[in-house]
Amino acid sequence: MTQTSPRPLRVLAAMSGGVDSAVAAARAAEAGHDVTGVHLALSANPQSFRTGARGCCTIEDSRDARRAADVIGIPFYVWDLAERFREDVVEDFIAEYEAGRTPNPCLRCNEKIKFAALLDKALALGFDAVCTGHYATVVTRPDGGRELHRASDMAKDQSYVLGVLDERQLAHALFPLGDTLTTKDEIRAEAERRGLAVAKKPDSHDICFIADGDTQGFLASRLGRAEGDIVDESGARVGSHEGAFGFTIGQRKGLRIGHPAPDGKPRYVLDISPVDNTVTVGPAEALDVVGLTAIRPRWCGAAPVGSGAYTAQLRAHGGETAVTAEPVGEELRVAFAEPVRGVAPGQAIVLYDGTRVVGSATIASTVRRTAATATASA
Repeated sequence: MTQTSPRPLRVLAAMSGGVDSAVAAARAAEAGHDVTGVHLALSANPQSFRTGARGCCTIEDSRDARRAADVIGIPFYVWDLAERFREDVVEDFIAEYEAGRTPNPCLRCNEKIKFAALLDKALALGFDAVCTGHYATVVTRPDGGRELHRASDMAKDQSYVLGVLDERQLAHALFPLGDTLTTKDEIRAEAERRGLAVAKKPDSHDICFIADGDTQGFLASRLGRAEGDIVDESGARVGSHEGAFGFTIGQRKGLRIGHPAPDGKPRYVLDISPVDNTVTVGPAEALDVVGLTAIRPRWCGAAPVGSGAYTAQLRAHGGETAVTAEPVGEELRVAFAEPVRGVAPGQAIVLYDGTRVVGSATIASTVRRTAATATASA
């Protein structure tokens, strides 16, 4: 059960201008596939996105991608998906924060841009598959169906942000880096051996469409500053803020509370209410979540039936936790074996069965241990 193909494919390689996507395109070409490189122009004004080597949406990045394609010896194009990216990723990001939720724009980009807009266009043009530099593995079952699995190297695994892909999309996805146990230094060394100038280019990080990395400033420029109260669990005012959208559940730093809690312990963001522009803070133990309800489930294959035992990942660089999960209508209901912290509406929960990605859903609400205990004792 591997990602090998019995015949050469016409492959569209998404080339961000970074080292991973360049090596992935080179490996696909070396495997005998008919590869064409494409760089996605995601900003109507590329200078408004990151400059230098920090992102994947700049003029410099498109030039780096073109130079890599020239070295590999494949055709190269730039496709303008700026309007689609603005609507499906940037505006969604702003709207989610405005509603008091914490979105993952990279996951949304994979869902709406790379494996929807890009893949649909590629298939319409006669390509068989889209290739990216993600660290994940597509496995072909004996019946011909596709499964998404973690990368061979867990330290680089990116299956979490690909958990939105369905089986049809997986059937047209290639991840040449996913099944090799190589360090990032070895990937860079491979790029250098291949003559790719991006070999020493720093990795992209943070959010590509926020030029200076200041998420709160970006949101304030779009939503406007609106002063509101920071309150404790009793409702007593303990501070003020300039916009509830600038906070996330579990946040500790940057609260600007003038005096310490009565017990002298740190306080964390427990709740964000956009309706009255209020942020509630409290002790760390009040963040303990024992269950959640998620919406808009997307399954990497057939939807599971009934309740089952899985592991779950709640953030891109987080660990796994044991859960019991059950699809109920258009919802996914999850119970944690042990309480977890920092779980926020808007985040994605991705379910795993061993290394296999079962699917993902967007967290809509959580059940805190304190609330569950109070209900049980009432």
